[in-house]
Amino acid sequence: MIRLKKKLFSGLRIGNFKAKLPIIQGGMSVGISLSGLASAVANEGGIGVIGGAAIGMLEDDFNKNFREANTRALVKEIKKAREKSNGLIGVNLMVALSDYEDLLEVAVKNGVDVLFLGAGLPLRFPESIQPGKIKTALAPIISSARAAKIILESWARKFRKLPDALVVEGPKAGGHLGFKKEQIDHPDFQLEKILPAVIETIEPYQREFQVKIPVIAAGGIYSGADVHRFLALGADGVQMATRFVTTHECDASEKFKEAYLRARREDLVIINSPVGLPGRAINNSFLEDVSRGVRKPFKCSWKCLKTCQLKKAPYCIASALTNAKKGNLLEGFSFAGVNAYLSEKISSVREVIASLIEEYDRSLVENQLAFRPV
Repeated sequence: MIRLKKKLFSGLRIGNFKAKLPIIQGGMSVGISLSGLASAVANEGGIGVIGGAAIGMLEDDFNKNFREANTRALVKEIKKAREKSNGLIGVNLMVALSDYEDLLEVAVKNGVDVLFLGAGLPLRFPESIQPGKIKTALAPIISSARAAKIILESWARKFRKLPDALVVEGPKAGGHLGFKKEQIDHPDFQLEKILPAVIETIEPYQREFQVKIPVIAAGGIYSGADVHRFLALGADGVQMATRFVTTHECDASEKFKEAYLRARREDLVIINSPVGLPGRAINNSFLEDVSRGVRKPFKCSWKCLKTCQLKKAPYCIASALTNAKKGNLLEGFSFAGVNAYLSEKISSVREVIASLIEEYDRSLVENQLAFRPV
């Protein structure tokens, strides 16, 4: 375990759990962050997160029995993560998943510490998983102060309970984005603007319920300097995904990681996903074919996302991402954050954490010097 200087990080409390580092490893689904990466981050004092969407893709019966394959695989990965780490383990689930409630119940039943809920507003829960009645902490992922207010009002009214944390994700994230295409580069929709607005929105709810709701900044956070900047803006912690892809412990194939190492800034593109959302990915021949109007034939044996535009879809995104996870980038592509082009080498998670601390410390000193009276 890396020892932190007290002047750096103060840890992060979510619900009844406290991480030694205010760093959450973003949950990358379709097999990119499984027990390998999640346990390694947890061992270094952060919160390691298993991506729950299409987690059963490596099970033999996934195409025939996807619900059972997903729940079976999630149980396996949670157990593996627990065997490898005594740290905090989370699971990322998309509210838009057709088997969302199944996976929600499996995660809680198997003792996950934190559930990160995105791609939709988590306003309804099965009777067995009511907020305030389970040990697992619940952290919705949002992209606006308006979404925060809707969730807070709904939970306060229905459950007399507020979320254990809120992850505020800006438009520089990888994968599916909670923004319209024209908002992605607009100054008013950047994380630096959204984060303070969310913090202001939650204040009256915190006073009413006499609780602290940690706010986690996410989307495009890559360096320790980024961490310092968003903590200074009022965030209690950060969520980082792209930075952890190029680690030995990341569960993606080596070819997937190599795509990050080869990526240039201009290779990071916004695509129109078949599920009706814009997404950020590393451009390659597969995506170039799609942009030219080439249709990739597929047969859908399940509708994994409620929002999938099946009849209009030029390809199956679940299959494309599964192929990429396995290293077949001729028949798929890699989602990635805006700073993926900064990836230079494959490192261990421990080395990445050490580098983040060093970068944070340097940024802290530089900012102190900048504001020192002459």
